Amino acid sequence: MGELSSNIGVINQELDDLKINQVAEQQSPKSVASTPSPKKPLTMQEQFRVFAKFGDSKSDGRTITLSQSDKWMKQANVIDGKKISTTDTGIYFKRFKLQRIPLSDYLKFLEDLAKAKKVDADDIKAKMVSCGSPGLAGTTAAVKSSTVDRLTNSAQYTGSHRQRFDSEGKGKGVEGRKDITDDSGFVTGFKGKDPK
Repeated sequence: MGELSSNIGVINQELDDLKINQVAEQQSPKSVASTPSPKKPLTMQEQFRVFAKFGDSKSDGRTITLSQSDKWMKQANVIDGKKISTTDTGIYFKRFKLQRIPLSDYLKFLEDLAKAKKVDADDIKAKMVSCGSPGLAGTTAAVKSSTVDRLTNSAQYTGSHRQRFDSEGKGKGVEGRKDITDDSGFVTGFKGKDPK
């Protein structure tokens, strides 16, 4: 009888552990190391919408500007500076006489640009579809150097500049930049001045 009750206790403990593990798996987000699901490639319409929204918080993705189009074309390596340049895209984009053009006009714009530059329009579209979502590639990162540290360390300031900052390095504002006179009407050495 004692052996049976100890086996039941072990089984109950294992069931409790199993329940805890199941709850933990349901609550934790799926790990990145799990089998990657293949992403389906975006269509031209989806790419258009993504790039039309990029960098413009007010955009609904239905129309695209010249600068957004140029960003998209540069990322897709359509604009190379030799065969097609931003000047060319500007000329053909401005023929629509609109700041923002919808997808239907954008496709016409690509056709006109390809025809004028003697490039296959389907190649341009294929590059633009396969370039991926907009990124910040090519942006300049902030570099922290010893020169910047030396120039921004207020503890090393001398002379009147040192008076602009308190002991913690925070600026004092106007009181650190100007000598403010006491306009109370009392002479400097007067002892009966009431504190404010």
